[in-house]
Formats: sequence, structure tokens, C-alpha cells
Amino acid sequence: MTTDQPTVVPTTVPAPRPAPPGPGPAAAPRSRFLARAFGVTAVLSAAGSALGLLRDLLLARYFGANQGTDAFLVAWTVPETAAPLLIEDAMSFLMVPAFALALVLREERPDGPDPVRQVVRATLPWLLLALTTLSLGAALGAPQLVDLLAPGLADPRLAVTCTRITAITVLPFGVAGYLAAALRAHHRFTAPAGIYVAYNLGILVVLLSCHALWGVRSAAIGVALGSLLMAGLLIGPFLRALRTGPGRAARARRSRNALVLIPLALLPVGAFTLTRQAQVFIERYLGSGLPPGTISHLNYAAKVSQLAMTAGILICTVTFPLVARALAAGDLTAARDRVEKDLGQAAAVVLLGTAFLMACAPSVVALLFERGAFGPGDTAATAAVIRVYSFGLLAQALIGVMIRPYFSLRPVVRRAGDPSPDDGGRRLLDWYPAAAMALGLVVTVTVGLLATPRFGALGLAAGNAAGITTAAALLLRGLVLRGIPLRLRRVLGGQARLLAAAAGAAALGMPVAGLAADPLLSTVLGGLTVALAFATLGTVLGAHEVRGPVRAAVRVLGPVPDPSPVADEGKPPHGR
Repeated sequence: MTTDQPTVVPTTVPAPRPAPPGPGPAAAPRSRFLARAFGVTAVLSAAGSALGLLRDLLLARYFGANQGTDAFLVAWTVPETAAPLLIEDAMSFLMVPAFALALVLREERPDGPDPVRQVVRATLPWLLLALTTLSLGAALGAPQLVDLLAPGLADPRLAVTCTRITAITVLPFGVAGYLAAALRAHHRFTAPAGIYVAYNLGILVVLLSCHALWGVRSAAIGVALGSLLMAGLLIGPFLRALRTGPGRAARARRSRNALVLIPLALLPVGAFTLTRQAQVFIERYLGSGLPPGTISHLNYAAKVSQLAMTAGILICTVTFPLVARALAAGDLTAARDRVEKDLGQAAAVVLLGTAFLMACAPSVVALLFERGAFGPGDTAATAAVIRVYSFGLLAQALIGVMIRPYFSLRPVVRRAGDPSPDDGGRRLLDWYPAAAMALGLVVTVTVGLLATPRFGALGLAAGNAAGITTAAALLLRGLVLRGIPLRLRRVLGGQARLLAAAAGAAALGMPVAGLAADPLLSTVLGGLTVALAFATLGTVLGAHEVRGPVRAAVRVLGPVPDPSPVADEGKPPHGR
């Protein structure tokens, strides 16, 4: 494998190529494969989320919302930043397309050198060196980092100690993200979906056994242990995936020029991920000057709100390797159709969760957190923040869907035989997502500075929602500019129908949830009302992502009625 010169940055759409022959997951019925992969990923991700929720419940029970938890959450900024950068976002955006291209080349040239091993040899050693350096740098610079993130902390010593402990996570997080990207590109989803189960189990073990002895430091130590368990879980499956048959490894050593490494591809990806994560930095910075416990209220609210978004992101987590391989093969039509479907399905899942949170936030927070050191005042403050946060959940999910195909058009490697274009104007599109997020951050800071003095934590949440929505709108346009021909009228029409259904469901569910004083009963009544209203309104308004599951359920119970003209609005001709 060779390396491009720094001035060479390919950004054009890959030339069309015939679909690679041979067996593999693509040879099986696509819908069945996606259903199985999504099922496995959903179950294990739900288990990881449940354990993460239990982790947050124990944090609230043992430590409440005070100066100590604020100090830990400032230290948690390190793994919170490293996780999206090194596990799900930047690492995935870079390495899933790279491994997807290597697998396409492997299928095209079954008797040639193994491109997958070439990618590993060229990238993994440098990655380990960089991760080790970053981890040591974060530990040594912990005092300066805490002062930068939360200058308003009255006593930063506890935050510095916890930051030095959590700095360990950088190395195992990066290894876990790299191995997970390789496994997903091979259509192996079980082990990658289980990493957060291992992560949260490590935290819970230390938290349950040592919270009385070490206080909030036990949570930081648990985070470090959990990160090591994440990486360890993936090593075995990754090594098994590299076994490609006798003789291939020897041929790979003799030829290193099937793929060309593009090291500068990581810069715009890293810039996008950091600017996206900078919303958390802004909240911690502005929140450190508010009354003690504000940062904790924001954290608990974000954790509950993100459960709905995470469910929607699972869809594109499973389909991302399919999009990457379609783009690697030059099939833009298949990639576009998959992205449009992902946008609709993710929006349907996230908006259903958003409507539920809007209607039931007080009862959900009381049910989950109100015990021990977490009192009714904390419940009211956290529930109010959740409702404001919810306005930005759809945008968060849509960005997660759109950014994957955007960066897949410029993977970290390219074919050695492909032309290396030098079109400086179009190279600027590599930085479009980071620019969109930067403009979103400007909105976040502006709204936060204007609203925080009067509304406190609610002003910070409002800035978050406004900024991420701005970035999502810009990125939707950028995906078309990048070369994926989304049918924007169709996409926006589908989103509008889903938004209307979610708004109606929240409006109906809120008074029903208020009928019961018991948090469990209130949550159940409100949740059922929201689900039924969303299904009904989505079907009537013609939202395909809602109508399909509803008609499937009706088909089990009785004959399916003819679809209404409104329901068929926007349907492509010839049943496509």
C-alpha cells in the first residue's frame, strides 16, 4: 500500500463498476439479512442502554446532583468526547468505507493479495501510536483541561483526579472503534453491538462494590475498566475475520499497491466529530457558572433523551456497510434509495420517542431517578430540560444518518488504479460537515448566552436544540452537493408527515399522562396514548414508515382496507 501526497485529496464520486460476484451476505435476501442484523444489534444495544441507565440511576442514588457529581461529569467529558470520535462516529466514518472498499477488491480479485490485511497493516500501528500519545497527553494536562472545560468549579481537585483516571479510555476506545468498524464491514454485528454491555458492566461492578470507599472516584475507575473490556471483547472476532484462507497472507506480503492510503482524509472527519461534540463543552462551560447541580440535571436529561435517538441510529448502523459498499462499487442509485429509506425510518422511531418524552417526561424522570439523594426538585428540573432537548432529537438522528454516506464518498483509502483528481474547489466539500456544525455551534452559543441568564439550564438546552437543527438543515443540502442525488421534496414531505403525527401524539398523550399521580401508571397511560395516536395519525397522513407496520399488524387481525388517496401521496410510480 502506498500513501498519497498531502496535496492529493480525491472527492469525486467513484466511477460505476459492476456489482462484485461471489457469495456473501449480499447474496442472501437483503431484507432477511437486515432484519436479522437489526434484531441482534437492537437487542444487544438495548441491553447496553439498560445497563447505562442503571449506571445513571446508581449515580443519582449514591451521589445525587451536587458539586461532586458535577466534578465527575466534567471528567467524563474525556470519554464522552473519545467515544463518538473513536468508536461510533469518526472511526466508523473512516474505516467502514475503507474496509468496504477492501472487501469489494477482494471479491473482484479473489486470487490476488488481500486488501483487508493491507488496510490493517497500513493503519493499525499508526493508530495505536496516536492513541497512546493522546491518552498520556490528556492525563498530564488534566488540570488545564478541567480549567478550560469548567472554570466555574469551586474546587477542581476532584475533577482533575477523575480526569486523569478517565484519560485511560482513549486507547481502548480507539481500538474498540477500529475493530468494530472492521467487523461491521464484514457484516458481523454481534460482537460490536455488545461492546456497551461490557463497558457498562465494568462501570457497574466498580460502582456497586466501591462507591462507599472511593466515592464518585469509583465511577471514574469503572469507566476505565469498562473501556478495557470493550476492546477485549472484539479482539477474538476480529482475528477470526482476518482468516481468509491459505496462501493469501503470503501473497499480500509480496504486493502492497492494490490500495492507496489517504491520511489527510481523517482531518475533516475529526473536525466534524469534534465540532459536533463541542456542544457538550459549551454546556459544561456555561453550566459551571450556574447553581450546583445544573450540569448534573443536564446530563441526566441528555441520557434519557438520547435513548430515543439511539434507537433510530441503530437503523443506519446496520445499513451503513451496505451504503459504503454500494458507493465503493459506484452504485449511486442503490446508495440514494437506502439513505432515503434510512432517513424516513430513523425519523419515525425518533419522533415516536420524542412524542413520548414530551408527554411523559416528569413521570419518566420520577420513575427512574427520584430516590435516594435525587429529590422532587431535581425531577422537575430534569424533566423540563428533557422537553426542551427533545426539540433537537430529530436533527441529531438525521445527522447520524446523513454523515455516513457523505464521508463514504471519500474513504481513507482508494484503489491504486483510480485517478487522483486535483479539483481544489470541490475538495472544500470535505470540510462542509465541519462548517455546518460550526455554524450550528454559533447558534448554540448565541442562544445559550442570551437565554441562560433568564432561563438557566433550559436556555442551554434550547441553544443545543437550535444549533443541531441548523446543522442538520445545512447537511441535508450538502449531501446533494456531495453527489448523492436525494429527492429532497420526497424526503422533506415524509419528514413533515412524521412531524405532524408526533406533534398530535404528544398533544394527546400529555393530558392523559397527567391523570395519574403514580409515576408508573402515568408513564404507561401516556405511553400507550402516544403510541396509538402516532400510529393512527401517521397512517392517516400517509407516512409510509408508519403505515407499513400498521398495515402489517392489521393484516394479522383481519383484511387490509384499500389505502386512501392521501396515504398514497408521493408514492413513486409502478410500485417502486
